[in-house]
Amino acid sequence: MSGFFPEIEPYRTFRLKVSELHELHVEEAGNPEGDPVLFLHGGPGAGIAPFHRRFFDPAYWRVILLDQRGSGKSTPVGETAENTTWDLVADVETLRRHLGIERWLVFGGSWGSTLALAYAQTHPGPVRGLVLRGIFLGRQTELDWTFVDGARRMYPDGWDEFVSHLSARERGDVLRAYHRKLTSPDPAVRREAALAWNLWEERTSKLVPELKPCEESELERETALAVIEAHYFVNGCFLSPTNQLLRDAPRLEGIPGVIVQGRYDIVCPASSAWELHKAWPGSRLVIVPSWGHAADEPGITEALVEVTEGFKRT
Repeated sequence: MSGFFPEIEPYRTFRLKVSELHELHVEEAGNPEGDPVLFLHGGPGAGIAPFHRRFFDPAYWRVILLDQRGSGKSTPVGETAENTTWDLVADVETLRRHLGIERWLVFGGSWGSTLALAYAQTHPGPVRGLVLRGIFLGRQTELDWTFVDGARRMYPDGWDEFVSHLSARERGDVLRAYHRKLTSPDPAVRREAALAWNLWEERTSKLVPELKPCEESELERETALAVIEAHYFVNGCFLSPTNQLLRDAPRLEGIPGVIVQGRYDIVCPASSAWELHKAWPGSRLVIVPSWGHAADEPGITEALVEVTEGFKRT
């Protein structure tokens, strides 16, 4: 198997109201009678994209994709109220029940791996398998790697530009300084902070970054991504500080799972994938050489497709 499946369009889209405030955008693609697989996007706040449908054989899988609260086409865009990890876990289960699905494969990368783990540890029964990529466990050590002293050692030039938007005093706590800017009442301040935040993330997401200017039409979505990420990160991803997802990994025993990890992933270094693999009974770890974090890097894509094909029922 090599690379993506051909482009496909959804055969169904709908809205799912999950609270008085939040309404989710949901898509279904592939085979309506097929084996169900849930795709969980990253960020948090990134939203789904057309290429996300292409990890799955459309003749076999019933592919279900949703924009999480405040993300993509879900409304209200960029909303952080009633937006926590546990709200999203509840939304996933609400969606499963709404669709009348008994069990499904859950596929998630980066923040999507965090949410997939939280969901599977809370609701193990409906999860027949997990395909995870670029593991992020929501730990303070991982946030410190990105915003204190870790990734900056690999990308000192990008880091210098990232913190150039902050005063000397603000640089003492980069994450909280950016959170203040991203929640500023001044839209110009929010815009500048969001573009700088997303540029730093983009620089570190691929082995060879492909930096493109943000189109005006994408500005609302880009701002929502940065705002929601900062909201989650300053709140420790709403997880227990005692390394909750790693601590509770034994709850996954009996759920088949494969972890796909780029060797040169700077956003989510391989140490987290390794620790999860060691703590998760029966999991399999696939380390992909010569690639980084992004799901659309060729080596990562190929590994994800191959792994997902392995979950087909014969």
